[in-house]
Amino acid sequence: MPIAQPPAPTAPVTSHLPKIALVGRPNVGKSTLFNRLIRANRAITHDRPGVTRDRMEGQVRSRGKRTFAIVDTGGITLDAHAAVAEGPEGIRGFEAEILRQAEAAMAEAAGICLVVDGRDGLTPFDEHLAAHLRRAGKPVLVVVNKVDGVEREDEMLAEFHALGFPLLPVSAAHGHNVRALADEMRDMLPDGPDELDEPEEGDEAGEAGDADDFGPAQDGDGAEDEGAESGAPAAETKGPAYDPTHLRLAMLGRPNAGKSSLVNALSGQQRMIVSDVAGTTRDSVDVSFESGDRTITFVDTAGVRRRSRITDSVERFSVNASLKSTTKAHVTLLVLDALQGVTQQDKRLVDLLDERKTPFMVLVNKIDLVPRKLMPDLEASFKGMLEFCPHVPLLYVSAKSGKGLGPVLPMAERIRAECHVRVGTGQLNRAMEEVLTRHQPPVVRRVRPKFFYLTQAETNPPTFVFFVNDADRIQTPYARYVEKALRRMFRIEHAPMRVRFRSSHKKKGE
Repeated sequence: MPIAQPPAPTAPVTSHLPKIALVGRPNVGKSTLFNRLIRANRAITHDRPGVTRDRMEGQVRSRGKRTFAIVDTGGITLDAHAAVAEGPEGIRGFEAEILRQAEAAMAEAAGICLVVDGRDGLTPFDEHLAAHLRRAGKPVLVVVNKVDGVEREDEMLAEFHALGFPLLPVSAAHGHNVRALADEMRDMLPDGPDELDEPEEGDEAGEAGDADDFGPAQDGDGAEDEGAESGAPAAETKGPAYDPTHLRLAMLGRPNAGKSSLVNALSGQQRMIVSDVAGTTRDSVDVSFESGDRTITFVDTAGVRRRSRITDSVERFSVNASLKSTTKAHVTLLVLDALQGVTQQDKRLVDLLDERKTPFMVLVNKIDLVPRKLMPDLEASFKGMLEFCPHVPLLYVSAKSGKGLGPVLPMAERIRAECHVRVGTGQLNRAMEEVLTRHQPPVVRRVRPKFFYLTQAETNPPTFVFFVNDADRIQTPYARYVEKALRRMFRIEHAPMRVRFRSSHKKKGE
């Protein structure tokens, strides 16, 4: 039975902050503690052990206190001699990779929290981990989890004193002592310039910082807004704010299409666990790196299968998080498997993104494995898939060889810039006159539609509203012609666009 909701996909960049790593055996509550500290349901939590594989980073913020990063890691099941201890089925075969991820987190961290299970007591593997951490030469705090009240603290902490580290009893599930844990973590940080959290009025993290239980904040994201219905001249911005120094990209696709391999190749880091096993990635994990004067964040997500084939609750949470990530990213990279060709699920994902007007591009991965003589047919099939959204860029790449990866980031930046195009009303109406002059709307039921004026209602994506005498007389082919003309005039070649027709019996100004 799951004990948390699907994770929220958005996370702040943490590369500039001091870090605290959470390490421990599987199923001791690291991910629940991570969610409690960052006040967001980002890490998938389940009472089945071995759910977490990749490491995940988040910020711990409290009003007027130093902000720092924490790193959630998968459950370690390798003992001191690198032999596999008996571990949960969910991480079998990934033990070495999970250990590598945990060691990378510890190497970057200023301090380490060894999370143990107070109900299970001290286990031999806890002792192995404590000995390993002692050799790391960094501050270590033993966090005894699942201690639900002060009345049992002495009893449940007694045997953990043998580890020789400071102890702190907490309950991640109920919030007991989590505020004290955050303060203890701050004491482990090195001296440096304090980045104090001073949220503005109404800021969610700041309000949560005053809560007694240090409880997770609700992500509160509803269904995607389909856009404004008014034709107000001032263009409104939807979706993520435009920040030229930060580009956020969500990876989406079926299982085993190569999303994690592409993240590693594009970021230049072996950040994500990669294997031939479909469904390796479960959490939506942020991977940030610097490129010139910009920060680029990839959100690697779990593979999306047909809902009818999903019977596991963990996979259901992962898929929900994957789809939600596309609404929080500037651009979505839809990764397809060249060896599998175009599948029905690929078409469903394209239709979903196009219907939501999500900025996206298609990356056909594993192109190095396709024989050259089959390429023309393969390209024709993928182009046919995009017949109804021809503005979407289609790139053929190989994460393994690096082929075709050069244009990916520039194209993503171009799509993001096009999403924020704003056009003045005067220029719009001159464009409308030119469009109508070239090709008048056809007569429908013995009446030709009259166009009064054109305005831009929104950006991200650009949304243009034509005011006409009868919107029902605008036929689909003419609407497509108008969209193509606007794209050509305003150089919106690859971003999604909404073109709407609104019935009005008055010209502007009447």
